[in-house]
Amino acid sequence: MDGGDPPGDLPFLRAGPYLGEISALSVIHFRSQISPTPLLLTGTGSELLVYNLDTATLLHSFHVFNGVRIHGISVRSSADPMIAVFGEKNVKLFYLRADAESLQVRLEFVNQLPRFEHWVMDAKFLNDDGYLALGLSDNSVAFWDVAGLTMMGRLKSAERCLLYSMRIWGESLNTLRLASGTIYNEVIVWRITLEDLHASVISLESINGCMVYDETQNGYKQFLPVLLSRLSGHEGSIFRIGWSIDGSRLVSVSDDRSARIWMFSSDENLGSQASNNLVLFGHTARIWDCHISDSFIITAGEDCTCRVWDFDGNLLLMFKEHIGRGIWRCLYDQSSSLLVTAGFDSAIKVYRVCLPSVSKLTKDDIEQVILISLCVCRLFSFSYYFCNVKSEYVRCLRFAQENILYVSTNNGFLYHVDLSNPENIRWTQLAQVSKASPIICMDLMSMKSWNSSSFKEFFIAIGDGLGNATVMKLIDGNSTSIMVSSLTWAAEKERQLLGIYWCNSLGCSHLFTVDPRGLLKLWKINNFNTSDNDNKMKPKVSFIAEFTSYFGARIMCMDASARDQILVCGDQRGNLTVFPFSEGLMNADSVDTVEKIRIANRFKGAHGISTVSNIMITTLDYNHVEIRTTGGDGCICYFKYDKNLQVLEFIGMKQVKELSAVQSVYTGFISDIDSMKDEYAIGFTSADFIIWNLANETKMLEIPCGGWRRPYSYHLGAVPEYQFCFAYVKDLNINIHRLWLPTQEKQQCTRVLHLQYHGREIHTLCFVSFPGQNILVQNSDSLIATGCEDGTVKLTRCTPLRLESWCESKLLGEHIGGSAVRSICFASKVYLIGAGQTRITRNDALDFSKIEPLLLISVGAKQVLTSWMLRCRTADVAEESLDTKKSENMFWSSDSKYHPISFQWLSTHSPPKCAKPQRRVEKAPKASGHGNAFVNVPDTKPETFIGEHGEQNSNFASLDIHENDWRYLDVTAFLVKLVDSRFTTCFVVVACSDATLSLRALLLPFRLWYDVAVLVPLLCPVLTLKHVAVPFCTSADGDNSTRVAHIVISGSTDGGISFWDLTEMVEDFMQAVSEYKPQLHIDCQRRPQTGRGSQGGRSWRYLTNQPSDQRMSDDYMSKDKLGNDSNSGSSETRKEVTPLLVLGSVHQSGVNCLHVSEMKNSDGKSGRLYCVVSGGDDQALHYLVFQFDAPITNSDSSCGYAIDFAEHMQDINHCQPSVSSFTERHSYNTTNNVHRLRVLQRQCVKSAHSSSVKGIWTNGIWVFSTGLDQRVRCWKIGVHGKLVERAHLIISVPEPESLDVIVSSDRKRYQIAVAGRGIQTIDFFPPDEEC
Repeated sequence: MDGGDPPGDLPFLRAGPYLGEISALSVIHFRSQISPTPLLLTGTGSELLVYNLDTATLLHSFHVFNGVRIHGISVRSSADPMIAVFGEKNVKLFYLRADAESLQVRLEFVNQLPRFEHWVMDAKFLNDDGYLALGLSDNSVAFWDVAGLTMMGRLKSAERCLLYSMRIWGESLNTLRLASGTIYNEVIVWRITLEDLHASVISLESINGCMVYDETQNGYKQFLPVLLSRLSGHEGSIFRIGWSIDGSRLVSVSDDRSARIWMFSSDENLGSQASNNLVLFGHTARIWDCHISDSFIITAGEDCTCRVWDFDGNLLLMFKEHIGRGIWRCLYDQSSSLLVTAGFDSAIKVYRVCLPSVSKLTKDDIEQVILISLCVCRLFSFSYYFCNVKSEYVRCLRFAQENILYVSTNNGFLYHVDLSNPENIRWTQLAQVSKASPIICMDLMSMKSWNSSSFKEFFIAIGDGLGNATVMKLIDGNSTSIMVSSLTWAAEKERQLLGIYWCNSLGCSHLFTVDPRGLLKLWKINNFNTSDNDNKMKPKVSFIAEFTSYFGARIMCMDASARDQILVCGDQRGNLTVFPFSEGLMNADSVDTVEKIRIANRFKGAHGISTVSNIMITTLDYNHVEIRTTGGDGCICYFKYDKNLQVLEFIGMKQVKELSAVQSVYTGFISDIDSMKDEYAIGFTSADFIIWNLANETKMLEIPCGGWRRPYSYHLGAVPEYQFCFAYVKDLNINIHRLWLPTQEKQQCTRVLHLQYHGREIHTLCFVSFPGQNILVQNSDSLIATGCEDGTVKLTRCTPLRLESWCESKLLGEHIGGSAVRSICFASKVYLIGAGQTRITRNDALDFSKIEPLLLISVGAKQVLTSWMLRCRTADVAEESLDTKKSENMFWSSDSKYHPISFQWLSTHSPPKCAKPQRRVEKAPKASGHGNAFVNVPDTKPETFIGEHGEQNSNFASLDIHENDWRYLDVTAFLVKLVDSRFTTCFVVVACSDATLSLRALLLPFRLWYDVAVLVPLLCPVLTLKHVAVPFCTSADGDNSTRVAHIVISGSTDGGISFWDLTEMVEDFMQAVSEYKPQLHIDCQRRPQTGRGSQGGRSWRYLTNQPSDQRMSDDYMSKDKLGNDSNSGSSETRKEVTPLLVLGSVHQSGVNCLHVSEMKNSDGKSGRLYCVVSGGDDQALHYLVFQFDAPITNSDSSCGYAIDFAEHMQDINHCQPSVSSFTERHSYNTTNNVHRLRVLQRQCVKSAHSSSVKGIWTNGIWVFSTGLDQRVRCWKIGVHGKLVERAHLIISVPEPESLDVIVSSDRKRYQIAVAGRGIQTIDFFPPDEEC
């Protein structure tokens, strides 16, 4: 984007890229020398994006409006193309220039039309007359003289009403037709007439004169509206209208989920002959857009589907590849047969629609597209009508390559099927493996022949009902298949051989067989893959080892890695078992005694109770491997295995919502760009076979087949969109779908031009900074974590100074049940405290260790709290990538396509599912004290302490657990570690909508949650939280040392701000942790819940098989030590924390946001002063400065230190504005609190924004705020804490809800991120003398 150089003497805000909803689409055609396909014009926010559809690349991005969203784009196709861009009440005209050699485009500004009183609904160039017709929301049309740059006139329809939509058709004033969609569920069609000047004017509004000079008549004419037709039938508001090219048809879509086609005649009596002969139903939500062509109708709606219909009302195609609020715009280009869709998720997806009536297939396509249906009865020479139990039917199918299919039957036959010629399919019977029993299972492995590149070797393993295993070596070439050798042996008892598997990493020398009880056998096959001329020894097989699953369920898939010496099995009940796989075991030719391999680790419920369908092992580094599994729960799960410690850890999950069962993940390669890889999920819905592109979130292929419980096989090429084979058995037929086209000559079926993002509103965001790089580096990438209404959390990379700044977005995970994410925080700084003492040096207290975990915490509805841990990814399976310094620097390189930085799921905390239908909530006692609004209400969740359970508190009220609709509103977190301890604790403070605050602790690396304390709630819910660590010096025995006080600041719905001191609770908990042995008692949480048969996320429990002397003593488990186990079912009172200070009525209504920062002196050193800025619904900003003092040893003071109330109040009132309604309530109930907090300065800026303030940030020098007025304002903290506005900027994000800032090391650049309905970055450059 064009930004220009920032001035050095004034504060400067520069709008950055916007990533959000797509609100306008249009195409522009150039000469074939410039581009063979049209260019796509896209409106997103205030930006105009130009794409090359031929190469799917972004050519340029232009900032058109200032904070106004682009609603539409109109194009004048000519030798000198002009475009009209309109949004709300604004219209701008541009020339679009294109360079034929480099295909670089530029936008030349022509003119900006005067601002209208009503919104512009449509724009159309009247090429015959040289006018631009503009349809307005009051059902009027205005005419702009393009050449004269003047407004010719404006005409209102006789049917005056407000509109939801309008569409203009025609190339001149004489042929102009207007269709207006009203709020009364009608479509009004009208036109204009040109009368002589002396005719009466009924509904004419003069702007710059309304007369038109007619050169043929040498006179002036004037406008008159004529009503043509009133179209009724819809039962909802008309959202969009589309004209056909010839103007004979009109399509309208509505709130009633229907589309209606209206037919018109071409004579003058158009209104009397309008008819509605077709109504299209099928969308499950409102329809937002439509298009009509000569052959079909396109509709796009809120249900995220784009549907293609014929004129008989039949559904031809349906695309469902967008997410969130739906598809807002659809566009079809007749010349290129390209369909473009765009919506709320910011994705732009392009499809090539190849219908026979739309565009003809090429000759190569006709020759390659195959749809074969083979009648098995005829092939096996028996009558279809006389099939019985002895009839031959298909048991297994396996594709060897795109034109070779192997078929095995119940009578023990193995067939070779040649598909090279679809008109003459050749069947060859290779062998009858078993005459007395059917074939049960089959697996195939292909290898290129060692002595000829034109032949391929196939190794087929077959298991029959007698328990015999047979392996055959086949050589295939020139449409023939020859069996070279075979070997049969008894692998299991009769009816006990259920599975047989090759392993690609081990080659054809090792084979695995499976029985029903979870026993996996390893067989070594010698002298099988050697030529008879080189070795006369006969093949033989040896039973080497057996692996017994811990769970006793049938093994459905496995994978082994010879390099990593690991074997992983997945069973029918969703469990994983890991075994060691040594080199000695692989190299053994035969053994005297079969070795029984002990398990290394196991994972119960990896895919819930659904079958594990596929396993893939990938090397991460020397000591770690990644295990990727797919299953019948529609999920792709990722695990990390430590080979030294033999620890199996769940690290992430991808839920493919379109698939009910994922069979495998396939990696495709684009031949012309070797570095580009796309991953595809292969699986099934209830009855369809699906290929789903995981990178683009698009459906590549859908074939109705009846589901996966029947014989099937598939084979994919480099680009599965154009290279796929799928065969399945249905109704005694083998149905084959095959398409195999040269990848270098074809493009993908579906292309994604714009990064797909959240499909709903973003409620929260935060910048993610890393060890050693916690500040913004010049021209470096920025990582932003965002949480959305749909429950998803994403990590997005923004690269400055690039055309496509938003270049990567990774889905970290989804909250349980899709509960909305309300707040996110990033905990990166680790605070150390001494074991057995709390006084250590200042440097140690603020130490930031690179080896400590960095956590991302998100909270949301249904009281869901989820944590992710940072992990650095090295290069793919390469030992040279283990250079730590290199991997750390990789993140900050803008040239690298992907970051080595990501997050892995760590733990999820949610209310326990009690067995009883009732749970108990402690009643809130009445407010007491010295006028303070403190209510003693513990957390509503039933909690217990680890260890012996005390008696339940009798002060409870019953509450149905199903009525629990509480949600977390905000979260803040910080990391604490004991010196020389292996435990790190993440303390999390969460604010709930039931007006409670809870302090929880996540003990790492064991993923154990504890409820430490309840912060005494106020009368109103808390909306925002922030944590600050305040170091302070204490004196003990003449030795000055430093402690860290952990202060949490909260803002509530009543406009109050409270300060909480958690230091004592943190230190007590960490002291108890030093004596704790959690590994002896707790079974760590397994994986997050998905709601699709998953058993993940279970509550933790004691390990009952541990000896009693190894369990934690009562002293270690006492409530005074650790507090509550947050996942148990009994209730017990927790410790309470009262606030240090409560400031009431800071805002007249809720405090939506606040931020705290340490203030620096003029020399840049810490001044031990902290400033708090806040914003609320009252449109005001509030600023205060506080000082945190160490306790003063005074034995005469009952509270531990002397308090000068008069001096304290004097400091507060010194800078208090006289007009402020601010009141202060103090809590000096210091039985446990030993610290003192003084407010020194305070200021309130009323009407800082023209609407509610939603986000704020400060570093003690500058303050940035944003609100619903769609503006970012920059404030400078002046003398005596006065906030002075220095700059502001209108942003493209509608309804902003969150703001965060990251600063460069030299403080010369601030990067601001604002999220709401989309996300946008803004760069701020302070004056040079104020950096």
